[in-house]
Amino acid sequence: MEKISVILADDHDLVREGTRGLLEAEPDIEVIGEASDGEEAVELVAKLHPNVVLMDIAMPKVNGIEATRRIKAHNPATAVLILTAYDNDQYILALLDAGAAGYLLKNVRGSDLINAIRAVRAGEAVLHPVIAQKIFARLASSKGEPGGPVRPQDLSEREMEILSLAAKGMTNRDIAEHLHLSRRTVQAHLANIFTKMDVGSRTEAVLEALKRGWFTLNDIM
Repeated sequence: MEKISVILADDHDLVREGTRGLLEAEPDIEVIGEASDGEEAVELVAKLHPNVVLMDIAMPKVNGIEATRRIKAHNPATAVLILTAYDNDQYILALLDAGAAGYLLKNVRGSDLINAIRAVRAGEAVLHPVIAQKIFARLASSKGEPGGPVRPQDLSEREMEILSLAAKGMTNRDIAEHLHLSRRTVQAHLANIFTKMDVGSRTEAVLEALKRGWFTLNDIM
């Protein structure tokens, strides 16, 4: 079994130690590095190429949002999952714009954190559906930027359909049931979408599609 490789980025030693212990108790997760500031996190990702980075927002030298932006610019396949004490819209929008796959609050249960890491590795979004709808709606209400390296016609009709359902906040299981497909088939389509769009998660893919005006507000509500 291939393990999910994780880097922890948090300026509190105790938080990193506790999180490492929690994650390494799972047979399918391996912590391969720790960073105490954003700059170190960017350097570690460039060196170790983890599947997932668990990132705090408030850190020395480079904050988590800027660190995420730098990581995604050079390592798009790495999913960044924010673990923070901040839950306001400004931070959520900033981290999504930076390329994060999702966010959790630090009062999250250990089991939910573990499931979230597995989820972002599988291409799932880790945003509460209500919050996802609110954020995506705010982004969709602004004019997108058509054109660019990837156009809607670069995705197949089925891929656009799946991306549209993902924008509505549907999980892989929900999409599979709605389209009468297997979850494995949905995951394969999402993987193709991510490759074509050069992103690492469904959150990034939906965000990019909204920015480019591929979906309207009515499409995702």
